[in-house]
Amino acid sequence: MDVMTPQWRKSTRSGGNGGACVEVADNMPGIVLVRDTKDRDGGTLSFTPDTWQSFVNLAKNAGRLG
Repeated sequence: MDVMTPQWRKSTRSGGNGGACVEVADNMPGIVLVRDTKDRDGGTLSFTPDTWQSFVNLAKNAGRLG
């Protein structure tokens, strides 16, 4: 696998109904990329791995609180 080419994977929270889906590429050193599966050419967000992990942890904990 080429670590300079994003390897996109669909979020495990994305449903199969064609709704809101997010793809993440976390195979590249020092960066995590995020994009909308319905608009792959519409832009990509980039995060440091630590920032992305913090977001994921907050999202998981928010789901437990609600």
